[in-house]
Amino acid sequence: MADFALQCHGIGHHYGGRSVLRNLSLALPRGALCALMGANGAGKSTLLKILAGQLAPAAGQVTRRGRMGFVPQEVLPALPIGVLEMVLLGRAGGVSLLRAPGRADYAAARAALARVEAVHLADRAFLSLSGGERQLVVLARALAAEADVLLLDEPCAAMDWHNQAVTLRLLAELAATGITVVFSTHAPQHALEFASHAALLFAGGDHAFGAPDRIMHEAALTRLYRVPVRRVRLDALPHAGTAVPVFSQPTMERD
Repeated sequence: MADFALQCHGIGHHYGGRSVLRNLSLALPRGALCALMGANGAGKSTLLKILAGQLAPAAGQVTRRGRMGFVPQEVLPALPIGVLEMVLLGRAGGVSLLRAPGRADYAAARAALARVEAVHLADRAFLSLSGGERQLVVLARALAAEADVLLLDEPCAAMDWHNQAVTLRLLAELAATGITVVFSTHAPQHALEFASHAALLFAGGDHAFGAPDRIMHEAALTRLYRVPVRRVRLDALPHAGTAVPVFSQPTMERD
């Protein structure tokens, strides 16, 4: 029997009369790396908040095991804060108003920055960073928290290709150590190249869940993004290949 770290069953949610999630179920074992995909407004951020326990679903239930870590799309602190201090917030479970961060906390924060190749940002003001740099720092904060389940809302959205590669390789390394990772993305290649599981959120609340190479066929991706999508095999990617949108062809109407 699989050792599931994160499960949800029959999840449904809506905003007014618009359904974004409908009867969604998934089960992720320890060490799974799950890519969450869908068009804008399909419910990716909503689902991540539900999985993290930050939003109660309109229907269904979630079962979690272990400490949860959540990395939102954007973090805007109310007060000016430095990068190292931002990462130290990940240690909040062991740092209280009665105890200042100790040597071990600072070491963990700097080690987390090193893992995302951002040590050079440690003395910068957080709000002075670019969007991609902020995402690296917020990811480091989640690493410093030593979560068992890590949920990330479009962690690569503002990053150049190098930092996308750094982030995706890090997520794969974390999964290999037994951490369960769920991340949303608009790049099918992220899922096909790295993920063990994928969840596709279609318009109207439908979904598909399973192994990326099995469920991410051309018809499903074309429906998901409403542009023609072609799966391409490459020698450098011998297993699942990649997926390429054909932007010059007519787009399709929403479901």
